[in-house]
Amino acid sequence: MLSLFKQKSAGWVGVDIGSSSVKLVALTKHGQSYQIEGYAIAPLPPTAVVDGNVEIPSAVSDAIERGLKTCGVRLTHAVTAVPSSAVITKRLEISNTFAGLDLEDQVQVEADQFIPYPLDEVALDFEVLGPVNKAPGLNEILLVACRRDDVDSREDAINGSGLNCAVVDIDTYAIERTLPLLESEIDASAVVGVVDIGAATLTLNVFRGNRIIYNREQAFGGNDLTNMVHQHKGIEVAEVERLLSTGKLDAETMEILVLPFRQSVVQQVSRALQFYYSSGSQGQLSKLYLAGGTSGLKGLSEMIEEEIGVTTRVANPFDTMQIGPKINTARLEKDAPTLLKACGLAQRSFEI
Repeated sequence: MLSLFKQKSAGWVGVDIGSSSVKLVALTKHGQSYQIEGYAIAPLPPTAVVDGNVEIPSAVSDAIERGLKTCGVRLTHAVTAVPSSAVITKRLEISNTFAGLDLEDQVQVEADQFIPYPLDEVALDFEVLGPVNKAPGLNEILLVACRRDDVDSREDAINGSGLNCAVVDIDTYAIERTLPLLESEIDASAVVGVVDIGAATLTLNVFRGNRIIYNREQAFGGNDLTNMVHQHKGIEVAEVERLLSTGKLDAETMEILVLPFRQSVVQQVSRALQFYYSSGSQGQLSKLYLAGGTSGLKGLSEMIEEEIGVTTRVANPFDTMQIGPKINTARLEKDAPTLLKACGLAQRSFEI
């Protein structure tokens, strides 16, 4: 079975494999405080990861290797994640007389009833959550499952870089770990949103307390802007991304392409929230955080706040952390929203 929940030692690197880049974050922990020791954002070829699937593991391995050199820290183990859209989760109730291998066998029997693939094509893991309320003879079991190909391709990419892929997590769990870094005090009744505007997808996660209660992806991302600038200016995509990240695009391109795209982002975020509110009475958002590379567009958070009427901030999970001596703090501040998921994966190292 796949190791999603087993105890792990500290100090591994979080590896977020996106559609346009690989993000790496290395953390250490001192008492209850984190310190970021190194990070990297390494671009990927356009065909390496398509629709969340690793199509060319060797290209991803090469990007991770480049990222490790940029990190400048000695790393041997990695934590990565599969998209939540590729994962089936279910809570089971199983007799507490089952334990060890007997429990594992019983979980597989239960799983076979609702997983729409042959079990030999599926990676499974489970965690015993505790006794079922009002049924002390039963344990509640959290089961997670995804296609083995989705796991194997990520493991191959990481192992091919020289790292050992020790844990394959789920991306929503990684985002959940970062909330205490964004919110110093978590109100159990408050509803907080995190919008990750990536290269190809926009993902809305909504929290109540410290748990995600809603998750939805839609096809929209920063690649649209990158490709428009690439076609308009005739310059390489990597250079376009550099100019966008440093805010050095010329005024004409900003006026013609970037400003209208920024308005499109506002509309897409508003659309995502409309889907959330129409899904049921799950509560009005009290705050919204923006993550992903596109979130750094100048003035975007202010525009979204005005549109939706909710306090909106750009996510920086490192704001209260100690910063390692090798890190450029000004650059980290710009890159922080892009590193949110990788940070949550790195935090997985410290779980007991």
